[in-house]
Amino acid sequence: METRLTRYIWRNTYKQQIWILTIVALSMIPYFLSFDLPKQIVNGPIQGQGFENANATRLFMPISFSLPYFGEVQLFEGIELGRLGTLLALSFVFLGLVVLNGLFKFYINTYKGRLGERMLRRIRFELVDRVLRFPPSYFKRAKSAEIATMIKDEVEPLGGFTGDAFVQPALLGGQAITALAFIIIQNFWLGMIAAGIVCLQGIIIPRMRRRLLELGRQRQLTARQLSGRVSEIVDGIGSIHAHDTSNLERADIAARLGLIFDIRYDLYQWKFLVKFINNFLAQITPFLFYVVGGYFALQGRLDIGQLVAVIGAYKDLPGPLKELIDWDQARQDVQVKYAQVIEQFDVEQLVDAKVTSLVATPVERLAAPLVATHVLVSDDSGAAVLNRVSVEIQPNETIAILGPNGSGAEAFAEALGRATWPDGGRVTIGGQDILEMPESITGRRITFISSEAYFFHGTLRDNLFYGLKHAPLTDVTYKGSQARSYKRNLLEAKLAGNPSLDLNSDWIDYQSAGATGPEDLLKVIRPVLDAATISQDIFDLALRSKVDVASHKAITDVIVDVRSALRRRLQEEDLDSMVVPFEPEAFNDQATVGENLLFGTMRPPMSARLLVAHPYFKQIMRGTGLTDDLYAMGLEIAETAVELFKDLPPDNPFFQQLTFMSADDIPLYEELLQKLQGVSAEEADREDRTSIIRLSFAYIEPRHRFGLLTPELKRKIVEARNAFYADIPEELSQTIERHDPQRFSETASLIDNVLFGRIAYSEADASERITVLARDIFQEMDLEENVLSIGLDFDVGAQGRRLTSVQRQKINLARALLKRSDFFIFNRPLPALDQRAQDRIVTNVMRDLHKDGYRPAIVWVLPNADIAQLFDRVLVFSGGNIVESGSFEELSGRNGMFKELVS
Repeated sequence: METRLTRYIWRNTYKQQIWILTIVALSMIPYFLSFDLPKQIVNGPIQGQGFENANATRLFMPISFSLPYFGEVQLFEGIELGRLGTLLALSFVFLGLVVLNGLFKFYINTYKGRLGERMLRRIRFELVDRVLRFPPSYFKRAKSAEIATMIKDEVEPLGGFTGDAFVQPALLGGQAITALAFIIIQNFWLGMIAAGIVCLQGIIIPRMRRRLLELGRQRQLTARQLSGRVSEIVDGIGSIHAHDTSNLERADIAARLGLIFDIRYDLYQWKFLVKFINNFLAQITPFLFYVVGGYFALQGRLDIGQLVAVIGAYKDLPGPLKELIDWDQARQDVQVKYAQVIEQFDVEQLVDAKVTSLVATPVERLAAPLVATHVLVSDDSGAAVLNRVSVEIQPNETIAILGPNGSGAEAFAEALGRATWPDGGRVTIGGQDILEMPESITGRRITFISSEAYFFHGTLRDNLFYGLKHAPLTDVTYKGSQARSYKRNLLEAKLAGNPSLDLNSDWIDYQSAGATGPEDLLKVIRPVLDAATISQDIFDLALRSKVDVASHKAITDVIVDVRSALRRRLQEEDLDSMVVPFEPEAFNDQATVGENLLFGTMRPPMSARLLVAHPYFKQIMRGTGLTDDLYAMGLEIAETAVELFKDLPPDNPFFQQLTFMSADDIPLYEELLQKLQGVSAEEADREDRTSIIRLSFAYIEPRHRFGLLTPELKRKIVEARNAFYADIPEELSQTIERHDPQRFSETASLIDNVLFGRIAYSEADASERITVLARDIFQEMDLEENVLSIGLDFDVGAQGRRLTSVQRQKINLARALLKRSDFFIFNRPLPALDQRAQDRIVTNVMRDLHKDGYRPAIVWVLPNADIAQLFDRVLVFSGGNIVESGSFEELSGRNGMFKELVS
């Protein structure tokens, strides 16, 4: 990377810089004229020079000049004006010059801003591009938060400086020189005074600011280190709580913040000292002008108009001069920042840009063997973990690799999959080193899978199909304003050195997955999901998810039929009592009191707290007398719960049954009951009343069995529900979706839509049995793929943390299998699963990958020697070497390490 920021800026923006510098040069003409005009106004029409009598006139703005051989050339004779007319004309010219100078500044600043943002975009893209080309070893010592901070924050000033790099010194220097030249023209000695002060500022201030640059560099480094440390705390929060080291982390952060405080305080002190001296030098010049210039005026050596013009010109001199000094400091500051960024991103063994170049066409299959020749891999301490290993893997061969942890088996798999770069030897295909092959070949025809499954924030679908998105494969047609915006974005991307790749295009390589298009992609991936035993998990996620009605009309349009089918199946299997349906005129005993009262679901931003506080809801509660009833019911619930559970330890399993109260709430409600003894609902404080009524809202009679729901109270709740919906305000009706047996509820989950009721608490394993029935019904109605599609819309969260570790590893395996590569390297991809589950998945993969004429090479680092019988060849590693090699039958007949592993 270019080490000097100014050279980097000029190389990428020299055409734009030349243009804006030309505009700056042109802007100096009206800038100089604006200095001379006040003198003409004061000396001419105001003091009367040229207007010796009352009727005197003079020409206004005559334009003429002399040319060699041509003599005097007159373009405009001028306009003859009197004293008042001249005053008005010159004043309006002055106003015009002010407007013109302002327009020049507006254009220059706007252009600078656009140029700076364009350069910032270029720098950030180039840094991210380099991150994508870093060698694997770099990421073992780099902190992701520090890299992100550098790209996001530390290069931000570089973009702002880009527009100022050449324009600012030209503009400010031109303004300062213009003002200084004008002063010298008016009076030589006043000009020398101004020039002397300027030189003094130019020498002292930059020297004093060197300390500021060093402090700024220290501040940047400590802030970056703090960001990396905070990232470590977030990533390691489980270990922190597990080992009770939160106070150690607090002490570490406090120490870092203290160091940053000291640096910043020192920075502030030095910064304002420099500012004080600079302001003092700037203000002493007007003092000298008034003294010396006034003396010259009294002596008749300087007229009043000249003195006014000189003072006016100097008024515009300190500003550009100060900004010029600030520019010099900013230049040195951003150069330091740029050097720090370059130091972090200019790494050795950077992957060649050609390796990651875009290839949109299909890549031919690899017909040559994968050959490892004398491959040496060392750890960070320099010890060899793989000692000069040589293996040849044929295109259709399956190889099982065995060996304990640290035997070299994992290192060998990583070398084959380019996850580790060998320190000696090489891995080749057809004589070409795989490290030099384009990723369009290795990334599509060679697949490496380990247990480190990383998921990007997005849906399960996005992450599952991530391995198929190599290049934009379709052209998107834009119309109207979208087309204009797209063309403008393409132009800006080109000027900023960014690729013109359309993110809205279809990037999925359907052919690589064995599909013809999006319509049959789910059918193609279904066997892969089954092989990884993840289909049931995705189905369960779908049942618990809310459904996008616009995207899944095939499900939402037949939901009534699905409900009917479930009712019939329950009747056929004599399980009618397992689900209690919602009925408009009946109380559902298996639902909470709050659910019965609302009889619907809420749309965001509506919540239970907002609903309870709504005046209309309060009116219904008071009108039906439910406020007093539920308050009394809540008191009984609190008394019973406190009496039964106050002496139990917090980890007692009985607290799992208390959905309305936790172990920590027991002391609070015990205190609240004492406070509310003999206090009615109307007399109780609003917060206390709400806390008590909240208990009754979460009450379910069959689950909690306190015997509090009488038939009369149930009837009043149903009546209150009907009264609530009878005259519901518009703002509430839009945020509450009432239960309707004839339509799909957008705000309820898929399983709630299928049930349209609640599962009975008295039935054992009811939830699991209902899930099985629902899946059977969806299969019978040929809707199972639609349900899986809903499950693929599940948001996996940051780094896939909303999924279990088992689910992440299974989906990681399925994502890899979708690519239908020529070589698969599996490096213990499923350590979170038990041995039996791993053996089942290995068997599934070996069976499903080798069918329909598709037979890729498979290299699998196995946790279990027994399953190795499915492979053509077995390699046994120990101490970084291959100690045994052969078929399962051959090695079983020898007395070696393999036989010990099997036994």
